Amino acid sequence: MRVVTQELFGGPEVLTIVDAPEPHPFPTEVLVRVKAIGLNPLEARLRAGEFPLLGRPPFVLGWDISGVVEDASGTWRFRPGDEVFGMPLFPRAARAYAEFVSVPALHLARKPATLSHIEAAALPVVGLTAWQGLVDIGGVKAGDRVLVHGGGGGVGHVAVQIAKARGAHVIATAGASKQRFVEGFGADEVIDYTAVDFTEAVRDIDVVLDTIGADTVERSLQVLRPGGHLVTAVAEEDTKLIARYEAAGMRFSGIGVEPDPLALRGLVELVEQGRLRVHVQETFPFERVTDAHRLLDGGHLRGKVVLTV
Repeated sequence: MRVVTQELFGGPEVLTIVDAPEPHPFPTEVLVRVKAIGLNPLEARLRAGEFPLLGRPPFVLGWDISGVVEDASGTWRFRPGDEVFGMPLFPRAARAYAEFVSVPALHLARKPATLSHIEAAALPVVGLTAWQGLVDIGGVKAGDRVLVHGGGGGVGHVAVQIAKARGAHVIATAGASKQRFVEGFGADEVIDYTAVDFTEAVRDIDVVLDTIGADTVERSLQVLRPGGHLVTAVAEEDTKLIARYEAAGMRFSGIGVEPDPLALRGLVELVEQGRLRVHVQETFPFERVTDAHRLLDGGHLRGKVVLTV
């Protein structure tokens, strides 16, 4: 089979396609013929050596997959021919930039018939991050006021929809060029962060989901109601900042996404109900993985970038 690997840290040009042995599933695992691979900004950072999650090269990037089960002899959960998707093994290497992957069956779900493989591959990392941040940690419920920072990004546009599905009033920050895009996913209010200081535009927020980091985390303290909760998907844990939140009667949590079959099923239910969709900005064939990473490096994406296999 073909895989995308790298021998050095660096720009997109370090990614190369090579031949490798097809993996063999262990008991409780399935072998998946990959049809599409979702790309995430974290992978660009790992490729460049900015974040030491996978150690030093050589390694194979990737976690988001959608495909067809080839071998399910080690588990009762799936059968050959089943269409599946998921985010296996994170934060350990899943080696998803490949034509075949062997992964724990528990980390996959059946692909909704209403999603293409491209759309399904785009959903797991961003969907699970948003679900775990808003539902499992944030406990968002009907009537809550939710602020999503970065509403036009991969996690952000999915988070807007999840919060709306739970009955929240959703406010999102986004640049002016993305305002209609974010409104199209159900945001009740969109704040152009390039023209308006969000700390002056909103108040009494129950849950903030942060996908931006930097000073956005600290400034969000000003918009939370007493007892409010900030959940960040990107900021490093800062004991002084946590102490500030606690002293002000607020809560501060970081979210490190992890495989979660219950949350994955929750996402599937929303998709099947027509309450959740994922936007793919651009697709690239497997052979153009370097071009896909150049787009990742540019930032300011609308939704996701996907490789087709």
